[in-house]
Formats: sequence, structure tokens, C-alpha cells
Amino acid sequence: MLALLETFFQNFGYAAVFFVLVVCGFGVPIPEDITLVAGGVISGLGYANVHLMFVVGMAGVLVGDGIMFLLGRHFGEQILRFKPVRKLMPPKRYAQVQEKFDKYGNYVLFVARFLPGLRSPIFLTAGMSGKVSFWRWLVMDGIAALISVPIWVYLGNFGAENRDWLMLQVHRFQNVLMVLMVLLVAAVAWFWWRKRSSLLARKQALLEKRRQRRQMRRSDKTSAMKTE
Repeated sequence: MLALLETFFQNFGYAAVFFVLVVCGFGVPIPEDITLVAGGVISGLGYANVHLMFVVGMAGVLVGDGIMFLLGRHFGEQILRFKPVRKLMPPKRYAQVQEKFDKYGNYVLFVARFLPGLRSPIFLTAGMSGKVSFWRWLVMDGIAALISVPIWVYLGNFGAENRDWLMLQVHRFQNVLMVLMVLLVAAVAWFWWRKRSSLLARKQALLEKRRQRRQMRRSDKTSAMKTE
């Protein structure tokens, strides 16, 4: 895949990198990380400027993701009737994404950038939900992209002359990012559980106070009746 993308990008330049990244945002099974690495490789070989390639990479991933978000926002659940979307997000996956989105909210938008199989469904669902503004989505996805995009582009640029070393580092970074995402998800889940437990405890305390007040009122009423 890397060699194929590299050849394509050498022939068509920045426009090809941008196009492929936008297509990645639609859920097409082309690895986004390898696409960015390939853009970095042709920069390292002198076919492009690596800093401009970083800008093109950022634009490509945000436009691709943004189109999915805006499609969900504009068409709502009607878009699920569209056959390609049904394949991308069958009912079971849609229910799973909705559950995660309802639980973790903005955190899911950030983590989605590092989850190739779920990124498109999550952004589509975020748009469909109507609960997330475009600017909030852009901030969360943009921050995540500022982490992932430069890693892959500059890594490809640095290892352009040594493919064996480059692919070894790509696999290492993929594993590291996966571990970090698992830890982040675990941390978010823990904080969510603590917050939920705290809210439940406060609710129980409030209900207990109300129960005690009702008992006191009934006791006062009973005492008053006995006095009469």
C-alpha cells in the first residue's frame, strides 16, 4: 500500500494526498496513517515540501471528517437509508456508537481520530445527534489531528531513504498510539464512573432528606391532632 500511494503521490502531488485523505474520511478502507506517511516519504525524496505536506494533511483529514459530520447534521437519520452508509454503519454499529457517544460525549470525538473503523460512524452520528455544534466538533477533531498528522508526515519524511526502518517505526507508533488510546478511554471511563457515582450519591442523599422531612411533617401533624 505504501509503495502504491507513494507512486500516485509522486505523479500527482499535493492534490492526490488531499484527495486520498478526504476519501479516507468517508470510511474507504485506505489506512490514513499510511497515506500520511507516504506524503512524508515523497517530501523526504524531494518531490514536495514537508511543512506544506503537513498543512495539506491537516486539511485533508479535517475536510474528510467534516463532510461526514455535516452529512449527518443535514440529513439526520434519513442518511441511514443510503446503501453505502448502511454498509458503513449497520444498525448494531449505530447503536454501539450512540451508546458510547451518550456516555462519553466530547471525549469520543477526540478518541475517534485514532479509531479507523469507528471514526466515520462516530462523526456521522455526532452530526445526526444535533447535540454537537460544528465548532465543538472541529476543535476536538482538530486537536487530535494535530497529534496524529505531524507524527506520520514527519516520520515518513525522516525515514524516506530507509523503508525497513520506517515501517518498523510505523508499527511501533501504531502500537504506542493504541496503548495510549486504551489508557485514555480507561481514564475517561473511570472519571465518568466517579462522576456518575457522585451524582447518584447526591441524589440518594437528597431523597433521604425529603423522606425525613415528610416523616417530620407527618409526626408534627400527628402530635397536633393528639393535642387537640
